[in-house]
Amino acid sequence: MLLQVGELARRTGLTVRTLHHYDAIGLLAPSARSEAGYRLYGPDDIARLHAIQALRLLGLPLAEIGGLLGAGGESLPAIVERQIAALDRQIAQATTLRERLALLEQRLAEGGRPDTGDWLATLEQMSTYGRYFSPEEIRALMANWKAVADQWPPLIAEVSERMARGVPADALELQPLAARWMTLMGQWMDGNYDLIERWGEMYRSEPVARRDDGPSAALIGYIEEAIGLRMAALLRHLDAEDFARLGTPPDAAWRRLSGELEALRARGAAPGDPAVQAIAREWAALFDAFCDHDPGIAARLMQAMATEPVLQAAAVTAPPVRELLLRAMATLRAA
Repeated sequence: MLLQVGELARRTGLTVRTLHHYDAIGLLAPSARSEAGYRLYGPDDIARLHAIQALRLLGLPLAEIGGLLGAGGESLPAIVERQIAALDRQIAQATTLRERLALLEQRLAEGGRPDTGDWLATLEQMSTYGRYFSPEEIRALMANWKAVADQWPPLIAEVSERMARGVPADALELQPLAARWMTLMGQWMDGNYDLIERWGEMYRSEPVARRDDGPSAALIGYIEEAIGLRMAALLRHLDAEDFARLGTPPDAAWRRLSGELEALRARGAAPGDPAVQAIAREWAALFDAFCDHDPGIAARLMQAMATEPVLQAAAVTAPPVRELLLRAMATLRAA
């Protein structure tokens, strides 16, 4: 059965003009013509037209379809697979764009009505963050920042004062601040050390990522040297996997317990005193959770604290209080 161009157009829902165009570009030439010169399409032509339309629905341009349908072209399953992969990429790009726009909307909303300079600065910052973090990571960092924002200015001021005074980065005096810096970064980054590393790399390499009220690159280098000494001491006793399992140190709770224990020590309380024992139990529970409930990690960390001056310098307890605490814990274990 042969169909004239008008009949084929009617049955397929295409226009005659479209079929003429396909013929003109060599995509679908009629296999015959009538004596009057009208285009006539046979079964093979109709099958090819169906293939053309199927590929058009997949989003392929006409310029590619001819090659795909020719000899040696891709099979239909391969074509479909390729288009699915292309659509997956488009979906991923669109999803990422939407998430970044949502983050930008949130960032601008927090700052009130922005002027052009605010827009440009925010866009530049968000573009920079996007080179180091996924949209989900940026969202988490922005959300967590609210919980730690107030703690950074006083800490930065203390570190700046030590640097201005000429305190060497390897001085034990700096270690309490290095420990606080590490703890605060851990709270901000959910304890994810990969995020911490990437943030440090971005902060050092990208001036636009630095907040106006944030630490200078020189100050970052100064405190990082002190943190490096602390990390080296820890890693002499813990491996990287152990360290990654450590939680965020509950410094506030430990400082509270240390103050209570100091008051008891000043009154002459012994390790077996019920009040001292209650503090020791609470301290041990916090330490166990900090060590991910792993006795091996706990033992190695205790050894590190007992032998590394760099770690002892940042301990929340003074030596006499620590001695009372350790004796109370020994009494608990022996009970």
